[in-house]
Amino acid sequence: MWIGWIEFDVLLGDVHSLKQKRSIVRPILAELRRATEASVAEVGAHDLHRRVELGVAVAGSAADRVTEVLDRAERLVAAHPEVTLLSARRRLRRTDDE
Repeated sequence: MWIGWIEFDVLLGDVHSLKQKRSIVRPILAELRRATEASVAEVGAHDLHRRVELGVAVAGSAADRVTEVLDRAERLVAAHPEVTLLSARRRLRRTDDE
C-alpha cells in the first residue's frame, strides 16, 4: 500500500476576520474532497486571518495513482484566484518502508 500526503501553505486575499477566512476555506476543502476523494483538513494557521495550512492524504495500491491524486489537489488549490499558493510539501511512502 502507498500513502501520500501534501500540505499547502496558502495566503488568502483581502480577509479581515476568521469568519471571512472560513467563507473562503470551506468551499476549497469541499471541492478538494469532491475532486480527490481523499482526506482533507485545515491543519494549521488556525488563528491567522490571512493564512491557512491545508492537508490532503490518500492511500492506494499504486504510487502513480496516489501521485495523480496529489497532483490534482495541487492544481485545484493553485487555480483558485482568491488565494495564493505559497508552498506545497508532499510525501509518498510505501507501508513497508522503515
